[in-house]
Amino acid sequence: MPLPSSCDVLVAGSGNAGFSAAVAARQAGAKNVILIDKCPEDWAGGNSYFTAGAYRTVHGGKDDLLPLVNNVDEATAAKIDMEPYTVEDFSNDMKRVCAGRSDPALSSILIGDSISAVKWLKSIGIRFQLSFNRQAYEVDGRLKFWGGLALKTEDGGKGLIEDHKAAARNHGISVFYSTPLQHLLTDPASGAITGATVLQNGRTKIDIKATAVILAAGGFEANPRMRTQSLGPSWDLAKVRGTPFNTGDCLEMAMRDVSARQAGNWSGCHSVAWDANAPSHAGDRVASNEFTKSGYPLGLMFNLAGERFVDEGIDLRNYTYAKFGRAILGQPGQKAFQIWDQRMIPWLRSEEYREERVRQIKANTISEMADKLADCGLQNKDAFISSMKAYNKAVYAFQEENPGKKWDPAVRDGCSTQSSTMKLPLGKTNWALPLDKGPFMAVEVTCGITFTFGGLSTVPETAQVISESGKEIPGLYCVGEMMGGLFYENYPGGSGLTSGAVFGRRAGTAAAKALSNMFSAAADRAKL
Repeated sequence: MPLPSSCDVLVAGSGNAGFSAAVAARQAGAKNVILIDKCPEDWAGGNSYFTAGAYRTVHGGKDDLLPLVNNVDEATAAKIDMEPYTVEDFSNDMKRVCAGRSDPALSSILIGDSISAVKWLKSIGIRFQLSFNRQAYEVDGRLKFWGGLALKTEDGGKGLIEDHKAAARNHGISVFYSTPLQHLLTDPASGAITGATVLQNGRTKIDIKATAVILAAGGFEANPRMRTQSLGPSWDLAKVRGTPFNTGDCLEMAMRDVSARQAGNWSGCHSVAWDANAPSHAGDRVASNEFTKSGYPLGLMFNLAGERFVDEGIDLRNYTYAKFGRAILGQPGQKAFQIWDQRMIPWLRSEEYREERVRQIKANTISEMADKLADCGLQNKDAFISSMKAYNKAVYAFQEENPGKKWDPAVRDGCSTQSSTMKLPLGKTNWALPLDKGPFMAVEVTCGITFTFGGLSTVPETAQVISESGKEIPGLYCVGEMMGGLFYENYPGGSGLTSGAVFGRRAGTAAAKALSNMFSAAADRAKL
């Protein structure tokens, strides 16, 4: 299909934020909406495709969420324990996890709109489920949800993007792949957006007239040069978890063409413990999020020097997994080992740790494990063995002093290594059980980068882009990973997809309303 020469709203980016913006614009009255992406169609979805499909949202407990999901029968519902997740809870998590730096207006809108955005997504055909496999543990016969996060999409990011594509078709949105955005076009007098130059099929430059352009083209996480320049040394060595097409082109274009103001944490990013044997420069469309290795709270992590380097139990996984990738990148060789014993191995998620997905290193004793890890790069076997022994001794000392403490992976259980008789220099704050029941299992992990936190400055209510002069740029909007100011250092799990939906919906609606107002004003002038 030939690319039209004009449209009402042009959206750049085929991820969750871009599709949300496009559908919202159509629903708000824009008659002709075009969505483009520089990737070929078989890479559609941006980083959203590679997620687990988790959405963090305010809710009043399971009765609020059960009407939204398709995977809970009556018997299962009766076994679910799910605490309400309030506006205050979400707000406190944003403040704590993002070190108090998140833009308060952006954060407030994200939180306040979260449940309405999820319900809107369901109304356009996104299929939601309760995330039993990732966000609940069965404890004493009860399914206990934890960490303020319960919703995911059916079939994760893959299902999310399929549903978004179907919603776009249902709303009459024209989608063009292999069509990168190259330039923003503006009115020389007013500075308002008048369209964009795109490159169709990598060959033909085309100018498209548009009243509004919505940028939803991702960050610069797939650009080794930009990663090193902004994030620092060694970040060119991080493995790319998702799409290889998020190379920061549209960020640089917006700053070049319309002097868009930068915002947010340009030295920060979302990065996780990632399979060390995964592809380096792009995610695997089949394995997708299964290369994540998030079972570290159940065990321990060691670097190549045989030393622990993080408190694996400092907080629930939802609040640590997005920053522990950076911690791993800072270790010798940008690599670490995760290890568990027979007590913990059954609690690991099979999609991440099954034999078909990850290289399992098994040993009957700690000494034997040290030998096998040495073949994988462990440089100090004695340090590893002594660290394991010290850890186990500290756990037993804590248990002797606190005989009533019960291990519970669904709460911050306080089962620690730190007692009055023994304290480790680096303790484990929660979920500390001895690791001395063989056989043992270990896996190799490195840093996998998900998305970058630096972006463009926007008006919180509409996601309209702000220029270096402090003025709003008429007709230009920015959402998703490109929007700066929301996340700093870390982020509460599941809030990225929620942000894309919340601000994508707002941007699409605002763009269509601005178009309608312009037509109304023109009609009024014609009557005079």
